[in-house]
Amino acid sequence: MAFNFSQSSMKQFIRAVRASKTIADERAVIQKESAAIRASFREESADPGVRRNNVAKLLYLFTLGERTHFGQIECLKLLASPRFADKRLGYLGTMLLLDENQEVLTLVTNSLKNDLNHSNQYVVGLALCTLGNIASTEMARDLFQEIESLLSTANPYIRKKAALCAMRIVRKVPDLQEHFIDKTKLLLQDRNHGVLLCGLTLIIDLCIHDPDIVEEFKQYTPILVKQLKALTTAGYAPEHDVTGITDPFLQVKILQLLRALGKGDSGVSEQINDILAQVATNTDSTKNVGNSILYEAVLTILDIEADSGLRVLGINILGKFLSNKDNNIRYVALNTLIKVVNLEPNAVQRHRNTILDCLRDPDISIRRRALDLSFTLINESNIRVLIRELLAFLEVANNEFKPAMTTQICIAAEKFAPNKRWHIDTVLRVLKLAGNFVKEQILSSFIRLIATSTPDQQTYSAQKLYSALRTDITQEALTLAGAWLIGEYGDLLLKGGAYEEDGAVQEVRESDIVDLLTGILDSAYVNTVIHEYIMTSLMKLTTRITDASQVERIRRVLTASSDSLDVEIQQRSVEYGNLFGYDGVRRGVLEKMPPPEARTEDKTLTESASAGKKAKAKVPAPKPKSGADDLLDLLNDDAPANPAPSQTNGHADILNLFDSTSAGASPSQPQQATSVSNIMDLFGSSGGPAPAPAAASVGLSSSSLLGELGGAAPPSSAPAPSGPPAHPVYNKNNVSLTLGLQRNSEGIVALLARFQNLSFTDTVAGVSLQAAVPKSQKLQLMPISSTEIPAQGEATQQMRVQGSQKPPLRLRLRIAYSVGANNFTDQVDWSEPV
Repeated sequence: MAFNFSQSSMKQFIRAVRASKTIADERAVIQKESAAIRASFREESADPGVRRNNVAKLLYLFTLGERTHFGQIECLKLLASPRFADKRLGYLGTMLLLDENQEVLTLVTNSLKNDLNHSNQYVVGLALCTLGNIASTEMARDLFQEIESLLSTANPYIRKKAALCAMRIVRKVPDLQEHFIDKTKLLLQDRNHGVLLCGLTLIIDLCIHDPDIVEEFKQYTPILVKQLKALTTAGYAPEHDVTGITDPFLQVKILQLLRALGKGDSGVSEQINDILAQVATNTDSTKNVGNSILYEAVLTILDIEADSGLRVLGINILGKFLSNKDNNIRYVALNTLIKVVNLEPNAVQRHRNTILDCLRDPDISIRRRALDLSFTLINESNIRVLIRELLAFLEVANNEFKPAMTTQICIAAEKFAPNKRWHIDTVLRVLKLAGNFVKEQILSSFIRLIATSTPDQQTYSAQKLYSALRTDITQEALTLAGAWLIGEYGDLLLKGGAYEEDGAVQEVRESDIVDLLTGILDSAYVNTVIHEYIMTSLMKLTTRITDASQVERIRRVLTASSDSLDVEIQQRSVEYGNLFGYDGVRRGVLEKMPPPEARTEDKTLTESASAGKKAKAKVPAPKPKSGADDLLDLLNDDAPANPAPSQTNGHADILNLFDSTSAGASPSQPQQATSVSNIMDLFGSSGGPAPAPAAASVGLSSSSLLGELGGAAPPSSAPAPSGPPAHPVYNKNNVSLTLGLQRNSEGIVALLARFQNLSFTDTVAGVSLQAAVPKSQKLQLMPISSTEIPAQGEATQQMRVQGSQKPPLRLRLRIAYSVGANNFTDQVDWSEPV
């Protein structure tokens, strides 16, 4: 396609681009047209229509993602033109092709100043729109007086645009807000809906960014109530009607401002309770605009000091939203109920059936939110019903739901279980349905539960797991739990004599148990961990059974792995084989372990899980980083030009708050326990008679082996030591950070930073923490225990500060992490509570 690019019209250019059959053809058309536009700019044509046509083409190129920087000056020339058509296109080009960081923007200030005082209201409107979109700090300081005067002009078209422009100026220069407060108060009494809407938007923005200003506007609460009442009771008004509802946009803005004014103030809340009840009961919920008003009304009810009856009304509206056909409305309702379930739990409980119905919704986002909300509803009175529904959902849930679901179901079962038998049955059901997704902490807690139960319950559990493994060995956690229990309580399983399976009573023989375990070893589902557990279980059975032929059979199975390529399996095979030559040692090592001691502080599974994570977490190698970059990111302009060089292991010392460095040190490494001390501990706890040399010769080196031999749970679930009281520092995006602090007499402060992932489903990745202290102090920052925190998990990081002789300690922290595809970086200034 060939045409004269220099004289082509806008329509011809667009037609040529769209007619291109390939990317190469389109690129050729664009390059030729760009060259023609550049040549036209150089020629400085006297025809204003040519410049206007070229800038219009540039705007089209901008929408295609092409480079258009060479047309910025032409936009400024159009601004200076006396023609309205030129100004309109020039201002549009200025808003799109320039931003507040462009140096050429300083040339626009004079044109804006002139046009803000223009006699034509539409020219003034163009200038206000442009200033409201791209105003820099310098432009805001230069032109705020013109905006202040325009707020009180008689023309409502200009007033509403000036209000929005003032919002941009106050955001760029917060010190200027005092110049607009008095003029803004007048806007609240404006009769023009457009002006009132823009004025409310400005006031809401002021209140959000400076809570102290809220007091300035509380006296206008009766006026706002009166206006909202007039809107809700008004008849048909063609100029403001939206599907039968009068100006829903204005109603929403008034509700948002009332929420800001009534939060934490019982007096203001009392004034607006009646109108909120009226809006909640009289607004049509069959239309989307009505639902938007109802949603804002509910948020206002739940945010202010409303009475209990009004809160119940708000939650009932959200419950009604759950039955809406619109997925967005249901999602919003679930999201809001999660936030308010602690305020009015009984009111939310009334909608339990509707919430559980959402678990079967085709939309995965709704299922996820309904699942989160269902877990928050569980208590002592409904534990059986809700767990039954959640187990039914677990059976058909997507795999991405199962890790978090298994954890939360087991946590709820431990916290609210009506009895131990029900608790055991519930966890067994979880292991059967999603054993491949059960975390190690859950398995540890279940084993501890059985170990602390009565002999009857231990017999019952062993029988149930034996029966389950005969049916299904595909679930890893089920196999591990069954192997441990059968090995530890094999004698009880045999003594029980029989178990019920499909209504028939079958006897359990010693050979049946050995057949089951050896069959698992020969199956396609065995992995290294299962192999280790089965070997230990078989070894324990040699002291639980009496048939010598079965003991010899077990010995042959165990010694058959002495040439395994896996070092751990090979070591177990050799050591277990050697134990057969020392019956006294073998019986001492394999005695039943006593029930684990009850925890004195917090016995919840959550604590057990977090302790397990801390015990098993590997300290990652610190990544080298540029000290200067990190300091500039953390402290912005406070960092000096030449920061200190990075310290050992690539960890740069963070410059302190007051332009000085703080001393750093290499991260400390945890000490590893020796195999000899482990086996000594084992003999000491079991009361075995063998002397220390014999124990050392056995050489059981695996910490997991010790847990399987006698501990009621793997060592990773040992309770964490209690630390100093934690102070909340940060809580956003379901990520919380607390600091535990301890001082000594030498002015050294030991801090423990604890990150917690409060989400039930999402994993937090890339977690990092940087810190800075005053120049009189020195900081030592240890590596974080894990940069990835699973749902309901946690990570810790230690710090030491030298030179802080007395409170308060001050820290500047930079926190970075990612949730899904979203990356977050926040900076927090924290002072030690005194």
